Amino acid sequence: MQSGNTTAQPSRDGFATGLGVLAATLGSAVGLGNIWKFPYLTGSNGGATFLFVYLACTVLVGLPVMISELMLGRAAQADAVTTYQRLGGNKGAWGIIGVSGVLASCLILAFYTDVAGWVFAYIFKAMSGSIVSTDPNTTSAAFNSMVSNPIQSLVWQWIVLAVVATIIIMGVSKGIEKTTKRLMPVLFLLLIIICVRSLTLPGASKGLAFLFSPDLSKINGTAVLIAMGLAFFKLSIGTSTMTTYGSYFRRDQNIPLTATRVVLADLTVSLLAGIAIFPAVFAFGFKPDAGPSLLFITIPAVFASMPMGRIFVVIFFVLTAIASTGAMLSLFEVPVAYLAERHGMSRLKASVMCAVGLALFGAPSTLSSNLMADFKIFGLNMFDLCDFVSSNLLMPIGGLFICFFAAWIFGKDRIVEALSNRGALSNQGISRVYTLLVAFLTPILVIIVLLNGLGVF
Repeated sequence: MQSGNTTAQPSRDGFATGLGVLAATLGSAVGLGNIWKFPYLTGSNGGATFLFVYLACTVLVGLPVMISELMLGRAAQADAVTTYQRLGGNKGAWGIIGVSGVLASCLILAFYTDVAGWVFAYIFKAMSGSIVSTDPNTTSAAFNSMVSNPIQSLVWQWIVLAVVATIIIMGVSKGIEKTTKRLMPVLFLLLIIICVRSLTLPGASKGLAFLFSPDLSKINGTAVLIAMGLAFFKLSIGTSTMTTYGSYFRRDQNIPLTATRVVLADLTVSLLAGIAIFPAVFAFGFKPDAGPSLLFITIPAVFASMPMGRIFVVIFFVLTAIASTGAMLSLFEVPVAYLAERHGMSRLKASVMCAVGLALFGAPSTLSSNLMADFKIFGLNMFDLCDFVSSNLLMPIGGLFICFFAAWIFGKDRIVEALSNRGALSNQGISRVYTLLVAFLTPILVIIVLLNGLGVF
């Protein structure tokens, strides 16, 4: 099977260092879900037992799809749409996989930038002390006041888009790589600071027990489905982000090793977030099952109960903003790369066009909490609709076709060549295991994730 033109364009930017590759890819995988969703789901679905199930699902679902995207992106050295057309023998139909990824990225950004705007706003609210209260009713009123204000919500979303677009305009190596290389160490440092403080609180052991003590009675079919869905969606796969980032990889990058490191580091961030949050939650008698409201209502009240509470609230929302920024950079880069390479736009023009387009496209999601609260399609407001279509339809469908393309179109021979870096690495065994997974088991599990997301079972 012919591999097509896999020679990179000389002027095309890319990641300059191996550390930059790891930082950028990890920044894509780490997001808001690491800070509240992963710890919450782990504690609510069997603790340590759920962790084991999640790890198994990550190995069988998340890791193979991530390796596929990174491998295909590096092989083509192009935007997401061109990647599948080029590697598929210049057949335009395969580009639909990339188109799906571009659309999914835009849909996610439509509501994700709204939530990120809340996070950015909370940094300044924490500094001013307006959300630092031990009374959850007070913090709840502060949050509701913010999201019910359409002007305030839109302005913060636009600020987020401006920040992300500015970094993207700077380029891959000078923008994305340099930013994530600086932000990821800060993220880990701030998490560790909060973990240390949280673990020194009286009664912190109850929070650790909630997070890590296995409860076999909570492990059932639903918990396994939750673990599979979490493994799939938490690693930024199925949206062409990893395909696009893979296209910036150096030729000597060890893709299986890089993907494995990203998965382990992403899990570490999630566990550290759980250790930072739940000991403090239990120490001050708050409810650990607050779900999404945990981030904006419970957390400020929890940290306000500590000595030097205002400082820790600020630290928490700074690290949350860092986590959201890394994820948004990878999502934003997908449509920018598409416009720049497929339509010949300058990076500046493509970035500005995406920022303006997303400001308009994302406005209905942002206004779903206020002016457009009663506007619904299929019973969902615009925020929930963008979330549902991207998470329950486009991402698993994209992941399914990526598996099929990697295993049956890209093919075994090219897989071995790509994962071994043309024979420079002894990855033949890994290549065989990967090929078996991506050809048979992983697609079946992705189909299960898709059907579960659609409510079939």
